[in-house]
Amino acid sequence: MIPALIALPALAGVAAFTLKRDAVRRALLIGAAIGHGAMTASCWWRRPEPVASGWLALDAAGLLFLTLTSLLFLASAVYAAHYLRHEERGRRTDFKEGLLFSNAPEAVFTGCLLFFLSTMTLVCASRHLGLLWVAVEGTTLASAPLIYFHRHHRSLEATWKYLVICSVGIGLALLGTLCLAVAGAGSEGGPASMVIDDLIARGGTLQPDWLRLAFLLLLVGYGTKMGLAPLHTWLPDAHSESPSLVSALLSGAVLNCAFLAVLRSQQVLEAGGQGDLGRNLLMTFGLASMGLAGVFVLGQTDYKRMLAYSSVEHMGILALGVGIGGAGARGAMLHAVNHSLTKGVLFLVAGNILHLYRTKEVAGVRGLVRALPISGPLWIAGMLAVTGSPPFGPFLSEFTVLYGALEQGRSVVAALYLVFLAIVFVGMGQTVLRMSQGPLPEGGPAPAAGRPAGAAEPWTSAMVPAALALIVLMLGVYVPPALDAIVLEAAGLVGGR
Repeated sequence: MIPALIALPALAGVAAFTLKRDAVRRALLIGAAIGHGAMTASCWWRRPEPVASGWLALDAAGLLFLTLTSLLFLASAVYAAHYLRHEERGRRTDFKEGLLFSNAPEAVFTGCLLFFLSTMTLVCASRHLGLLWVAVEGTTLASAPLIYFHRHHRSLEATWKYLVICSVGIGLALLGTLCLAVAGAGSEGGPASMVIDDLIARGGTLQPDWLRLAFLLLLVGYGTKMGLAPLHTWLPDAHSESPSLVSALLSGAVLNCAFLAVLRSQQVLEAGGQGDLGRNLLMTFGLASMGLAGVFVLGQTDYKRMLAYSSVEHMGILALGVGIGGAGARGAMLHAVNHSLTKGVLFLVAGNILHLYRTKEVAGVRGLVRALPISGPLWIAGMLAVTGSPPFGPFLSEFTVLYGALEQGRSVVAALYLVFLAIVFVGMGQTVLRMSQGPLPEGGPAPAAGRPAGAAEPWTSAMVPAALALIVLMLGVYVPPALDAIVLEAAGLVGGR
């Protein structure tokens, strides 16, 4: 099953480059997403056996993040069918601020999108830390052409920044992986197995100094790809300049892949008796990320960059929860689910806003609720959800992280956590409400074919984020027992409960 999960999107990606008709290619994209989702769902009923000498296997954390990746990809694939048709019709149309629709063949976009899914699946299934490193680098290479889709100078700059900064980070992660191999080889004098189960089983024999150095390099390296401050600088540009469905995958899926790599590193550190070091570093990076995100969210003039800085904040919450441990780690795992789905809602709605208003500037968007009768309310609901307002899912997971901090007597951490959450709530709230209310901008948002503004919203592009929003709402009032069990099992891998 695991090789099929990896191979299906990869083979579909190869086929996407050879097909001649765009309509067939879009059907292939949706078909591959459905097939991948069905196979992922079957893993919940029967966990697949490890393959390739244990190099590939799905534990609770891997299955949790694989499910999120598959679900978000399916949503993005359905959304892409309308998005790519619109791009095809508008390739000669300019945005007001100078953005051009893509002139590149759709085959490149679709093929790379499918390769992106394959590499993210490999990250979730990798139990060998060397293979995990290869898979994380693969996600970078597969997604770079997606960021450059619009062929604007800003998207070119964002792509190069993404490649350079993430490559530096992944280079440090490679050095950390080598240090971990040295830490494991010292006691036996031979090459160490880099399968995580073997490293954990021999945790007491790992050399502490090399282990600490390895974790520091792995945290900085994978933390760069995860978007932890101050290593986050690629993220606002990449999320802002990507097509909205790619932004949803970058924020809701690929950041989780990097987070999973950090979790694997923490697992080994815990087994080696150095868990306190990792937890303290994670709390430090987590609070720093939340604080920095709050500063940049306030007064943000680009609504997609605002969502990107929100992702930095939420990666900080994940790191903080794992660093706190106990109930905090459980809250972090549940929050990974809530954040991924909520960002899927917000970025896909942002794509609808951009399609109608043709600008990413907050000042150019007014009267959103009247102009987009479905996406407008979803924009407000998504903001309330992502800032941790009840009754949405993120409120429950953020409250669990807070409970974990208070349970362990970390009052200063809890106070800073609440302050940073409040800052982001104020910053996003004033921006989103300003966009949603008021009269339409002078001249109107120019809906297609001169139709009324309310008729300019295709239901196909609105129903996808609406479906995700319903799931987020449900998770705020009811967590299915199967999901709760796997969240608890995943948290237990790093000392959570």
